[in-house]
Amino acid sequence: MKKTLLALLLLTGLYSYGQGITAGLKGGVNISNFTGGDFDDVKKKALIGFHAGGYLNFALGGFSVQPELLVSTAGAKFENAGESENYKLTYITVPVMARFKSAGGFYVEAGPQVGFKISEDVGNETINDFAKGLDLSLGAGLGFQAGSLGIGARYLAGLSKVGDFDAGDIDPDFKNGIIQVGISFRLGGK
Repeated sequence: MKKTLLALLLLTGLYSYGQGITAGLKGGVNISNFTGGDFDDVKKKALIGFHAGGYLNFALGGFSVQPELLVSTAGAKFENAGESENYKLTYITVPVMARFKSAGGFYVEAGPQVGFKISEDVGNETINDFAKGLDLSLGAGLGFQAGSLGIGARYLAGLSKVGDFDAGDIDPDFKNGIIQVGISFRLGGK
């Protein structure tokens, strides 16, 4: 509660200085895999997915805070005994990135992300509730903004345990790891 209040006060302060508030749309490709955990006889590979949604950017000079609201997929591809299964998780994510932008349009960003699971599509029907409902991550990225168009890349390192089950072959103590590459389109503002 205190962190949410602090974030709202920071955003309100940035708004009151009126340096620049912009909104936009963004989307792109996710390359995800599970990190950590003990996957005994299971080989895991990256799973290709997507992210899409919108953002607000509260700028004060070269510094800005950018909260986003995205639909984003995560997961991995498991291969075991010659069979391949996709374990796909879909989240509503809320990243809040602190951005530092150069005069030339390049930026670096970092910040937390919270994800709320809205669906899971797992190959193994014997696992009920494969993933927890809440996912916490820390993100860092870089990009380039030229006028209304932008391109960026971000890595999201999971902080919270994903698995919410008991199974013999897979230890549920693993986290999401996601590389996002995407484009953005600014809708208004300076």
